[in-house]
Amino acid sequence: MSAIKRIILNEMSYYGAGSRSVLADEIKKRGLKKVFIVTDKDLLKFGVVEKVTSILDAAKIEYTIFSNVKQNPTVAQVKEGVVAFSESGADAIVAIGGGSPIDTAKGIGIISNNPEFADVVSLEGVADTKNKSVPIIALPTTAGTAAEVTINYVITDEENVKKMVCVDPNVIPVLSIVDAELMLSLPPSLTAATGMDALTHAIEGYITKGAWEMSDMFELKAIEMIAKHLPVVVKNPSDVVARDGMAVAQYIAGMGFSNVGLGLVHGMAHPLGAYYDIPHGVANALLLPIVMEYNTESSIAKYVDIARAMGIKVDHLSLSDAAQAAVDAVKNLAIEVGIPEKLQLLNVKEEDLERLSQSAFEDVCTPGNPREVKLGDILELYKKAF
Repeated sequence: MSAIKRIILNEMSYYGAGSRSVLADEIKKRGLKKVFIVTDKDLLKFGVVEKVTSILDAAKIEYTIFSNVKQNPTVAQVKEGVVAFSESGADAIVAIGGGSPIDTAKGIGIISNNPEFADVVSLEGVADTKNKSVPIIALPTTAGTAAEVTINYVITDEENVKKMVCVDPNVIPVLSIVDAELMLSLPPSLTAATGMDALTHAIEGYITKGAWEMSDMFELKAIEMIAKHLPVVVKNPSDVVARDGMAVAQYIAGMGFSNVGLGLVHGMAHPLGAYYDIPHGVANALLLPIVMEYNTESSIAKYVDIARAMGIKVDHLSLSDAAQAAVDAVKNLAIEVGIPEKLQLLNVKEEDLERLSQSAFEDVCTPGNPREVKLGDILELYKKAF
């Protein structure tokens, strides 16, 4: 008998430039009275939040803004948000931003309806929450994390210097609005980092131990779309067609990996974020080709599919050459969009590599890797990346 498989997706999403126009109607349809906006200070400063609040203003929908979110959100910020949400009198959360505001919103929403998890750290791993989160409406402003469609969220436990990966179907947003116009002000460096994060999700989701036919379908399409649109939008940030292509691609990747898990790239990237506050997409992009080489033998047939999806003609190549072409295509794309190639360029210290390796070995994503991983292997991979 085959193993039971499960797919969890959010109940409704809108896509396309300008799709945020549906927000007020959707809030009213759900009988919601006041929203608590979770975002960050840069999105406020650059007028991205105003593109959303102007719709609420026109519809006379009340809101409170909570903008104290860092690029790697912390336990303390979630606790602060829970208090602010309670005081606001809101009955829903609108998350505007990349993975950090959306993940913060998930933490606030789930604790507000499950106060026994108020310490935040008890949410790590698969938390047994009884009640669904406060309704979350997510409007992503980056094309990378797919937090708007996943059952995952990541919070930094500063006290223990670790990124907690939390997995809970009760946090999935009730509504996602994937509007490329909210991504137009994203600078090329962040566009590249978040886009490579999406590619990492798609590739790891395709080769992870939990992958199956339905997740494969999502991930291969995501790889194809990212390879096509990411170089274009990094060169021309105002290209709405390419922005929309990336917005949809990262969402599709999320539909897959949220349900089947990831692997060693994420396992190694999380400690880099916790110790050095390195943007998650940059860490993933730098590590991805190195870990892909490590995984080649265990995933060789799938690497041929990845090469094809990235536009490489492989029919004349041997299996091993076609697989190597996939690794090279990923490496070349990372270089093309300006990702640093070595950890020392990101101020990582060589003496920290052993400690990083231990954290990566214990990370919840690492067991999903298609090749069995030993602690010493991780240290060697960090050294190679250094």
